[in-house]
Amino acid sequence: MLLEAHRLTRRYGAGDAQVNALTETSFSVAEAEFVAVMGPSGSGKSTLMNLIGLLDRPTSGRLVLAGEDTTALDHDRLAGLRNRRIGFVFQAYNLLARNTTLENVEMPLVYSGLRGGKRRLRARAALEAVGPSHRVDHWPGELSGGEQQRVAIARALVGDPALVLADEPTGALDSRTGLSILALFQALNRAGRTIVMVTHDEHVARHARRIMRLQDGALVGDDPVCEPVDAQAVLDLERVVLGARERAAA
Repeated sequence: MLLEAHRLTRRYGAGDAQVNALTETSFSVAEAEFVAVMGPSGSGKSTLMNLIGLLDRPTSGRLVLAGEDTTALDHDRLAGLRNRRIGFVFQAYNLLARNTTLENVEMPLVYSGLRGGKRRLRARAALEAVGPSHRVDHWPGELSGGEQQRVAIARALVGDPALVLADEPTGALDSRTGLSILALFQALNRAGRTIVMVTHDEHVARHARRIMRLQDGALVGDDPVCEPVDAQAVLDLERVVLGARERAAA
């Protein structure tokens, strides 16, 4: 298994102010899975994402990533494992406004110590894979929302991580642009990428192959998606319908 969680618990506060954000949650994620994590606000989705992403530590329980028990690792070793093994995609893109597209994608490689020439080659290759490779010298503010999210995905992939964590990756996008991002995730997953995606949207979740459901800090459902929605097929059908309408109106 790529990821194994054993009775993960995260508590905040103390005494009467103590809150159980996540309670004895156990699951595993195999390589090349595409998992959606769903739940209402306050269900524990963000807490679980922070724990999986090694951004926070559990109060109790164990998390094993790529065979390595992360529980006892110190801050520096956690940061190194996170940089090597995990790529992050956020709803708000989190691109650096004063860095170009290429420089944003290079950023994880800067922390890994890769030299400039090799960094640029790797970053360009990541942009070629997901787009928009023709806008490498543009600032984030010059890109559309969909383009910014693709840059963020390229940044997440540039270090060849074992796991991609996506937190509401379509939440800031219109429905059609969001579909294009989901089609990209599905293509990456078919190519062997492991993806865990947090979403509050049932329709978005049904593009994954498996849905985990959280409620009040507990895992209450974990089921395969029998027929995941094919985002690219939906986009292709929309193009056919739009083309037919345009011809009829001409």
